[in-house]
Amino acid sequence: MVNFQLDEMQEMLKELAHEFSMEEVRPNAEHWDNEALYPKEAIMKAHEMGLLNLHIPEAYGGPGLGCMEEVIVNEELAWGDPGFATAAYATALACAPIITGGTENQKQKWLGMVAKEGALASYAVTEPGAGSDVAACKTTAIRDGDQYIINGEKMWITGAGHSDFFFVLAKTDPDAGYRGMSGFIVEKGAEGFSLGKKETNMGQRCSDTRSIVFDNVRVPADQLIGETESGGWMNAMKAFDLSRPNIAAHATGLSRASYEHALQYSNERMTFGKPLHKHQAIQFMLADMKTKIEASRMLTWMSASQSDSGIKNTESAAHAKRFAADTAMEVSTDAVQIFGGYGYSEEYPVSRLMRGAKVMQIYEGSSQVQRMIIGREITKDF
Repeated sequence: MVNFQLDEMQEMLKELAHEFSMEEVRPNAEHWDNEALYPKEAIMKAHEMGLLNLHIPEAYGGPGLGCMEEVIVNEELAWGDPGFATAAYATALACAPIITGGTENQKQKWLGMVAKEGALASYAVTEPGAGSDVAACKTTAIRDGDQYIINGEKMWITGAGHSDFFFVLAKTDPDAGYRGMSGFIVEKGAEGFSLGKKETNMGQRCSDTRSIVFDNVRVPADQLIGETESGGWMNAMKAFDLSRPNIAAHATGLSRASYEHALQYSNERMTFGKPLHKHQAIQFMLADMKTKIEASRMLTWMSASQSDSGIKNTESAAHAKRFAADTAMEVSTDAVQIFGGYGYSEEYPVSRLMRGAKVMQIYEGSSQVQRMIIGREITKDF
């Protein structure tokens, strides 16, 4: 039986996340964005309230909740501000490969640091010449006794300037393509590790995006994720099956915020002697926005539910991420249109939401890559 009714615990989490966004996120979102300030204090508050990293198992100090609980919370956080939601979620993405592929000792140590101490982490896969084409990455990790020596550069790493450790994908066998990739945990203080400048992005400016450089960085062999080399690519991709429903939830929250602002404004703004929403052209825009928001949420919930049920959700995660991200761009753009000239001004939040929406069609697999994944999944049995 399909049931779209949240249980009591999920409703409480949703309400807690919503209240947090109302009290801690929305009042600061414009300032964070204008000044490109990383919201570390608010992230720590969210951690203390039990709103982050919900998928870390209880055995390692986490709540041990499911993907469904995470997407419920993440929609509310992005409703508060998508930049905050991205910054706050970065650690969860970095933890996913440890959860799915790490040894027991690695889980105890690194997941424990996150759950118990509030450590921050980043997912370092993308490179200047290897974005969607992950297999083209050039970062190498060469075994030297009981250490690996890592050389290379990663790009567009969310939260890099504040992270305590990084999940890093590198080639241990450069001639084996994606099969020769391995995952590593690299600490920020490692000798030879350095940060690039903070990028000035179009939107979500508080998320602190940077490049990171590895210049003969020596990493202990026990920080190779898993027992053996060459499982890094598959493990990194598994992480996306966990993260993409949450990015879809972020996009849904952004869409919802844009729609609500537009709906409220359309009731306040008078044109030709009546409220803006009384004009059929505007009412149809609002109706389309609401339909696509509801559809985004349902796709997101389905993918999260499959993940929690042990069903492979690669295709459903791609559907959710693609549709919700494209919807966020469309809905936020239409919200700006409904506001008219005021929407084009930074004085109103819809312009910030529109700027923040664009990256959702790009990061964690662009909308075009999601279509590739869907196409591969639906034709693989032929």
